[in-house]
Amino acid sequence: MSALDHFSTALEMAAALRAREISARELLELHLARIDEVNPQVNALVSVDPDRARAQAAEADERLARGEEVGALHGLPYAVKDTHDVGGWRTTYGSPLMADHVPEADELVVERIRAAGAVVVAKSNVPEFAAGSHTFNTIFGTTLNPYDLGRSAGGSSGGSAAALATGMVALADGTDMGGSLRNPASFNNVVGLRPGLGRVPEWPQANAWEATAVSGPMARTVGDLALLLSVQAGPTPRVPMALETPGAVFAEPLERSGGAALAGLRVALSADLGGAFEVDHEVARVLADQVAVLEGAGSRVVDAHPDLHEAEDTFRTLRAWHFQARFGDLLAAHPDQFKASLADNIRAGAPLSGADVARAYTQRTTLAERMRVFFESHDVLVLPVSQVPPFPADQEYPQSINGRPQETYLDWMRSSYLITVTGCPAISVPAGFTTDGLPVGIQIVAPHSGERRLLEIAHAFEQITRVGDRRPALGNV
Repeated sequence: MSALDHFSTALEMAAALRAREISARELLELHLARIDEVNPQVNALVSVDPDRARAQAAEADERLARGEEVGALHGLPYAVKDTHDVGGWRTTYGSPLMADHVPEADELVVERIRAAGAVVVAKSNVPEFAAGSHTFNTIFGTTLNPYDLGRSAGGSSGGSAAALATGMVALADGTDMGGSLRNPASFNNVVGLRPGLGRVPEWPQANAWEATAVSGPMARTVGDLALLLSVQAGPTPRVPMALETPGAVFAEPLERSGGAALAGLRVALSADLGGAFEVDHEVARVLADQVAVLEGAGSRVVDAHPDLHEAEDTFRTLRAWHFQARFGDLLAAHPDQFKASLADNIRAGAPLSGADVARAYTQRTTLAERMRVFFESHDVLVLPVSQVPPFPADQEYPQSINGRPQETYLDWMRSSYLITVTGCPAISVPAGFTTDGLPVGIQIVAPHSGERRLLEIAHAFEQITRVGDRRPALGNV
């Protein structure tokens, strides 16, 4: 058997599978053993199906034995977020109303990862209908942070992040409206990318033109994340907003010579976008520490930020409108089957007028143009991913930051959702730890359609800092 372990990179695993240094069956059993060991502690994976996974792994081995061409994710153990439909697999969206739901067919993002050869092992836990950046629901319970089991794993892709951080799967996916790929990546010391609009097409959709929420990749390293993005991205006639660039461009090696991607890089760094939000002192310290890292690699770092003053109203309006359109009738029929914060967010959409929504889209257009101009003078924007480190798991959301009250379950997520409505791609990369040993990531934002360069920059930063190499002291590490 190969010397691989459950913390080997997905790229290493994929190479070993192709070289027949390890079989897909053996790799799966390695991960199933890890799931048995640590999932009862963190509760990251749900609807685990070893028998179905073993059948997929056996088919993967047989395909390779027959000499067939195999996909980029061939034989890699994989977790699908429990908001993505997998045909024949229980998919609950974290809602008691959907507790027994079994879709008939895969949605597009699942089609693509299965066609690429991934071995689906389980679904990853989510908050109710993926609303909120803390992963808990009444069906499966709370996902805990592997670096401190008393803390939140973030959300809404918290199950994916905790599963990756503990080595239960090689790769996992997620979605992001207000930070749901970025926040849990920061909380779990892994990497999460919110792609730009149209980069990862989604189908089916109730509204093919509404793109506040996107799907995207999550991984332990930037290289692994790029591998997954190469499968998720690419055109399709089913999605009118899908970009034409083939996903294969992201599979090309990210390395330039050493940290050359950072040399001469024009970095705008901002702790709070000019006072747009409160930031925990520990998070601010970790961000400030990165100035020396970036400048040491040859980047030119300045304190600068775009004017995003319309972003707050834009995000809140579009989110409420989206939630009301999607869940309004369901809430009316089952008022006692929604958590209070989600119900309030849905109801906030009811009084919105056409003029309100039009204003939000006009403002979003203004924000996109302002970012375009900003990036004429700067290559990337660096800011916090989350305004706080992982908070106690028995809280739905942080009640205060530096003594400043957070009134709703959204207030503490501004550092992510203000970026959402710019439409720009943004990645969360491990950057440091609090004095209590809790992970903190930084958010790097690139211009529209700049995912490829963003990945190169994030990879170079990752290789210099190596913060992502620190594993949680959970199970047999």
